[in-house]
Amino acid sequence: MSGTLNLEAIRKDFPILNTKVYGKQLVYLDNGATTQKPQSVIDAVDRYYQQYNSNVHRGVHLLSQQATEAYEAARKTIASFIHTKHEHEVIFTKGTTDGINLVASCFGRAFLKPGDSILISAMEHHSNIVPWQMICEEKGATVKVIPMDTKGVLQMDALSALLDDSVKLVACTYVSNSLGTVNPVRDIIAQAHAKGIPVLIDAAQAIQHIPVDVQELDVDFMVFSGHKLYGPTGIGALYGKEEWLNKLPPYQGGGDMIKTVTFAKTVYNELPYKFEAGTPDMSGAIGLAAAIDYVQGIGLAAIQQAEQELLQYALKQLSQIEGLRFIGESPERSGVISFLYKNTHPFDVGELLDKQGIAVRTGHHCCQPVMDFLEIPGTARASFAFYNTFEEVDMLVAGIKKAAAMLD
Repeated sequence: MSGTLNLEAIRKDFPILNTKVYGKQLVYLDNGATTQKPQSVIDAVDRYYQQYNSNVHRGVHLLSQQATEAYEAARKTIASFIHTKHEHEVIFTKGTTDGINLVASCFGRAFLKPGDSILISAMEHHSNIVPWQMICEEKGATVKVIPMDTKGVLQMDALSALLDDSVKLVACTYVSNSLGTVNPVRDIIAQAHAKGIPVLIDAAQAIQHIPVDVQELDVDFMVFSGHKLYGPTGIGALYGKEEWLNKLPPYQGGGDMIKTVTFAKTVYNELPYKFEAGTPDMSGAIGLAAAIDYVQGIGLAAIQQAEQELLQYALKQLSQIEGLRFIGESPERSGVISFLYKNTHPFDVGELLDKQGIAVRTGHHCCQPVMDFLEIPGTARASFAFYNTFEEVDMLVAGIKKAAAMLD
């Protein structure tokens, strides 16, 4: 066990960790897909529905006022967590994918023209590829790619030449969900800004592992999902610099994003409501705020230290398994270990681990271009959270050895 956290107490906060799978104690190592929820988050969502469930904004009755206060307090909590300059720079979304689609659609409609390009990295999740392809196809623009090497490290010496006059925006993941690589986002942002190019950072795999300060990063847009940060599914946030959000047209039309509507013309609402059409996910926002409160109660610096200790221990122990090879060997990494055992299919390894109560993810992890580049069908991926233990790593190692004996 790590000496930096009281894991025994922390694990008691997560009811699902007591679950049995096929009669065995659950070892949950699929945190990159979604994290488990502490009781305080479950209680916050339950309390909303039991005590003050109501639609937000404009309601004169007490329940609506209570719901509105809690919803806007959640926005304030997120703004403080990521250190925004203004609270209205936080836009509630359905998650990371929704946030990227919002920026791609709005930015593309406002600024892309034939011959322009969007620059992404070679290790992006599909949700940071496909939206840009869609808007580029619509606008006659193209998608360009920062290459990576076989260790899963971006080839930064190629960046300067790629940042030509055609590039209107750079969109890059902070931490690769398939390889665990922590990208040099500060360098990417600095080089892009030197040429007047805005940057979007996908922080879906970073926000729960690494302290993030959007003002220190000087990033123009940043997106993340609540469910990867110990909060509910279906909720996330887009951060955008005020100047950029004011430049962009609204993403969707409907209630809450308007000031006035006539059949002749609509005047759009001010930030952040211009981008929040319709009834929002109030319970999700409240649950996300509760998750952030929980994380901050432990301390993200302490979480980062504990997770790095766990990651290094896992890498050391797994490297002793004959026939196992790591996919992605960046010196800067966080949260994820992807691997293959000899020439066996990762699905077979994952299924045999599942029968031992060990949950890992298998497949291409929504990163088909990464797998194609590495000429593999996919990987088995163990992804960690601060509630995981060294003992669980030992169980993973033993589980892989048992699976290997059956596959050989």
